[in-house]
Amino acid sequence: MEISIQETIARNILTEAKGYLDVGFTHSLNPYSGCGFSCRYCYVREMPIQRFKEIPWGEWVTIKKNAAESYRKEIEKLRKKAKSVNIFMSSATDPYQPIERKAEITRELLEEMIINPPDFLQVQTRGPLITRDIDLLLKLKEKCKVIVSVTIETDREDIKRVFAPYAPGIKLRLKALKEVHDAGITTQASISPVLPFTPDFPKTLAGIVDHIWIDTLSIGDGAMGKRSERLGMPALFQENGLEKWYQHNLHIKVKKYFNKFFPGEMVRVSKKEAFPQ
Repeated sequence: MEISIQETIARNILTEAKGYLDVGFTHSLNPYSGCGFSCRYCYVREMPIQRFKEIPWGEWVTIKKNAAESYRKEIEKLRKKAKSVNIFMSSATDPYQPIERKAEITRELLEEMIINPPDFLQVQTRGPLITRDIDLLLKLKEKCKVIVSVTIETDREDIKRVFAPYAPGIKLRLKALKEVHDAGITTQASISPVLPFTPDFPKTLAGIVDHIWIDTLSIGDGAMGKRSERLGMPALFQENGLEKWYQHNLHIKVKKYFNKFFPGEMVRVSKKEAFPQ
């Protein structure tokens, strides 16, 4: 798939956290607009940034060239006001999508954060490329709390190919998660959204994560499932004989199942509970 790449100078890089991020985060940070992973269920497809775009989601990426410089200026202003800075990176893109290998915008941001650290940083990604920056994450960990959260929405590669054909393979993500965890960085598996998985899914996460975050298409799309419906998710589940997995109370069942393998405090549900920062 060919992707249109553009560059821009961002007016701001930190956005006040609202909605599902209002669980302790003060800001979201998106190094890019658009995302080359092009997951079919991605709620950003239904947001204004895409709905008024002529190019389909997944076929365009805009690089925010001044991201690190903008971050420095913005956090300096926030510090003068003695405000907490708890960052979620990222909410509407992936900081380690393929273009990051060349553009290195996320790496530049981490380098700047070491100089001007937030109080808390959660990196949210599907990209195994994050292992490239373990050196910076370890340095940043000495300045503030850091969590690396890797999206592992299923343990089935066949399911991944149906819902996110251009995203990295599950085994590659698990390998990256283990590498980050073994380096001494706090890790989280984000089962977001929950897709059909095997009974052994919890076992694949044992020993490589400190937290497990559960999210579904019904509670995690920012519109109580309406965006997911407009994206055709119910039909996609039905086409693949997966109807029983599309339930509004699925998060309750999945949490109960994972609690058979992990302590209660390790497993949280999106929009219901937040891990202490």
